[in-house]
Amino acid sequence: MQEINLPKVIFGTSGLGNLYVALPDDVKCAIVAESIRHSPKPAVFDSAGKYGAGLALESLGKALAILNVSPSEVLISNKLGWLRTALKSPEPTFEPGVWRDLKYDAVQRISYEGILECYEQGNELLGNYRAQLVSVHDPDEYLNAAKDKQEQAQRYRDILDAYRALIELKRNGKVKGIGVGSKDWRIIKMITQDVKLDWVMIANSMTIHSHPPELIEFMQELEKQGTLIINSAVFNGGFLTGSDYYNYRLTDPVKDKHLHRWRELFYRLCANYKIKPADACVAFGLNGPGVKSIALNTTNPNRVAQNISLASLKIPPQFWKEMKEYGLVDESYASAYL
Repeated sequence: MQEINLPKVIFGTSGLGNLYVALPDDVKCAIVAESIRHSPKPAVFDSAGKYGAGLALESLGKALAILNVSPSEVLISNKLGWLRTALKSPEPTFEPGVWRDLKYDAVQRISYEGILECYEQGNELLGNYRAQLVSVHDPDEYLNAAKDKQEQAQRYRDILDAYRALIELKRNGKVKGIGVGSKDWRIIKMITQDVKLDWVMIANSMTIHSHPPELIEFMQELEKQGTLIINSAVFNGGFLTGSDYYNYRLTDPVKDKHLHRWRELFYRLCANYKIKPADACVAFGLNGPGVKSIALNTTNPNRVAQNISLASLKIPPQFWKEMKEYGLVDESYASAYL
C-alpha cells in the first residue's frame, strides 16, 4: 500500500454541491482557498458524485484551477457509486428536499462497469485533477433497496464487483487507496470481511450522541489491522450544533422529543464549561480508537481556519465526567477513552 498521509481535519465538500443552501461560485472558491491556505500539504478534500449530482466535484475542480493549485498539493477522495444524469423532474430524485438549485439528477451505479463509469465521470468533472482515494459510496442504501433476500445477495455481489474494479485501479497505479463511505457501520464491517480496505469513512455513527459499544469494538479491530478511520458527520447532520435535521432527516418536536431533550442537556453542560457544542463534538469524534482524521464541511470561508483549530482543542476531563453522570455519553466508552 502506498502511504496515505491524512491531516487531522479533511474537508468535506457537500456544501460545494449546494447542500441546504446554494452558494455563489466566489464563496465556493473562497472556501477552497482557505482550506488550501490553512491545511498541511497535501490538503485533503472528500467529495462524491452524489454531492449535488456531481456539482461538488465540478466546483472543487474549478476552484482549484482558478487558484492555480498544483495537483501535488491536494489529495482528493471521490466516493463512487452515483452517476450524474439529466434532471427530468422538478427536483432530484435522490435525497429530496436537501439539495438546492441543481441542474442534474444522479442515479446509483454499483457494479464493476458502473463504478468505473463513476470514476471516469468524477475525473472529468474535476478537470485538471484526479481522485487518488476512491471508495464505494452508500453501499448500505444500495443493499436496503433490495426487495427480498435473493435480491440483497445479488446486490452484495454487485458491491464486491465494484471493489474488484477499484482494486484494479489501485493495482494499475491510478489511485493510492480504496475505502468505503457509509452511514451504517455494520455494512462497512461486512465489506471488510471480504475486501482489504486502506481506509473507511464512518458517517453519522461515531458521534458524541451515538457511539454504540459494538461500533467501538469494530473500530478497535480496524486499528489493529492498520485500516485508517475517517470520522464524518460528527454533528449528526447538523443537529448537534443547532440544525432541525438529524442525520439529514427533519426532526419532529414530538416524535423526536428524546433527541431535543438530549441536546438541551448537552447545551447546558457546554454553557457551564464555556465550551462550544461543535468543539465537544469534534474532540469526541477524534478521540475514538483508530480515528486518523475528521471530515468537516462548511459553507462559510471564515469557518475553515476555526474548523482546523478544533482538532487541537483540549476539553476539561470534568466535562466528560459530567457528560457520563448525566447519561449523555456511554459509561463504558467514557471510562476507556475520555
